[in-house]
Amino acid sequence: MPAKKSAKKTPASGSKSAAAAKKSAAKKAPARRAPARTKAAAAAASKTSERTAPAPVVTFEAKPGSLSLGGVRPNRGSRPKRVRVGRGHGSGLVKTGGEGGKGQTVRSGGGKGPAFEGGQTPWSRRLPQRKGVSQKARDIGHFRTEYAVVNLWQLSDWQPTVEVTPESLKTAGKVKQVKHGVKILGATREGATLPAGLVFRDVIFSTSAREALVAAGATLEEG
Repeated sequence: MPAKKSAKKTPASGSKSAAAAKKSAAKKAPARRAPARTKAAAAAASKTSERTAPAPVVTFEAKPGSLSLGGVRPNRGSRPKRVRVGRGHGSGLVKTGGEGGKGQTVRSGGGKGPAFEGGQTPWSRRLPQRKGVSQKARDIGHFRTEYAVVNLWQLSDWQPTVEVTPESLKTAGKVKQVKHGVKILGATREGATLPAGLVFRDVIFSTSAREALVAAGATLEEG
């Protein structure tokens, strides 16, 4: 019985021995030292310090009339403004973006012309039509040649020293409008005679008027 008591160990004595072993191991291990700085690391550190240092300010005084970078500009028209499509109706490039439409508007010669009124009866067909005049007939009133007419009896008081021309006949009141020209007709009246030596220029004659003037000794210069 006394031998069994001496063989047992208490838990307090075991913990004290473990702590003492740790302390002795820590005293025996050498202390770690910080790594020494190499030459490459020192050079890199000096470069970073140089970069962070402020650079010296260099100023240049531009002479009057000399070229400087601040005064360089592109040539006029070399950099046109960019076309901004779809930025408001005022630009005209909104719905189709300047590409045009499809169908009738894109065909060559498309459209209905300036007289088209959207399908309603156009103005030219709404005007009242004259009875007996066909709308398909040639427009004689606009395309035919009209002459101002002067009869021979109207020249009975004409001065032979003045040439008979469209301008002189209008000045004398023989015609109101020259129109496309003046034509001399052969109508006469009793008591009205032609003066001798008349000179006609830039007018045309009927057959009877030509014969009467030639017989009276007139000079005919047709226009």
